[in-house]
Amino acid sequence: MKTRTLAGAALTGIGAHRPARREDNLAIAARTASSDEWIRERSGIVTRGVAADDESVVDMATSASGKALAAAGVDAADLGLVLLATCTMPGPLPGGSPEVAARLGAVNAGASDIGAGCAGFAYALGLAADTVRTGTAEHVLVVGSEKLLPMVDPDDRGTAFLFGDGAGAVVVSRTATETVGPVVWSHDGDQHARLTIHGNPPLLAMEGRAIYRWATTTLPDLCRRACDEAGIAPADLKAFVPHQANLRITESVANSLGLPASVVVARDVVDSGNTSAASVPLALARLLELGEVESGDPVLLFGFGAGLTAAGQVVLCP
Repeated sequence: MKTRTLAGAALTGIGAHRPARREDNLAIAARTASSDEWIRERSGIVTRGVAADDESVVDMATSASGKALAAAGVDAADLGLVLLATCTMPGPLPGGSPEVAARLGAVNAGASDIGAGCAGFAYALGLAADTVRTGTAEHVLVVGSEKLLPMVDPDDRGTAFLFGDGAGAVVVSRTATETVGPVVWSHDGDQHARLTIHGNPPLLAMEGRAIYRWATTTLPDLCRRACDEAGIAPADLKAFVPHQANLRITESVANSLGLPASVVVARDVVDSGNTSAASVPLALARLLELGEVESGDPVLLFGFGAGLTAAGQVVLCP
């Protein structure tokens, strides 16, 4: 049997798709008997992207992926695998990844959807890195894309203000030097019913307080483990890029980690809302766009959410 030499994995390109339409808190506040101030206090969210009626999960994923491939200088035909992290395809079958691959021209790639909720991107990134390390593929596309708002009850005071739409993608390539740290992942399946999408039509239901308690008590130790696996102290990171669930969770976890002022904390949730599996790559893309991190900077990516699942890894910026 042919043997393969293990290599390294690196993020070589990133792309983002943010819907053109924006929605601020005022309209949501009016229909949910709340206020802009109340929404900001509980989530930090000011505005969010809203996909057009004819703008699908696949459309947004394809847009973000094309930008990531261009940034990486990789032809779609050279992709060995396309992984789409999403929980908002219109139905259980088919998955969106084969259509994304076909639209891009990834004629030689395998394609699979990853269903780990808001942690989906980090799970997919871990799988992609191992795929290129073993030589199964030279390049893997990882994309998180969500059209959440059609699955949110617009009159639910507890969830209507939290979510947004969008997509983010990265290319993971085989390299001589390792720049993607080992993935750390976990679950608390006993709490799987805390966040669900079900019914006809399917609508999101969430026990926000329980998820907040789980996230703020569980994630700091997992984040430290991810740093330990990568051989870096949290204080030596350039940035912390957690899932953009809400600003209160982000600030609580960052404080628990004792991050110094030199570590940039991603707060893309303020302008994008919670975009589930898309939030981590969107937040990283924003930091790069703003010049708050640069190529080669070490950042901790961390996703968490439905399941309850969590996953993260330290990477060097593309």
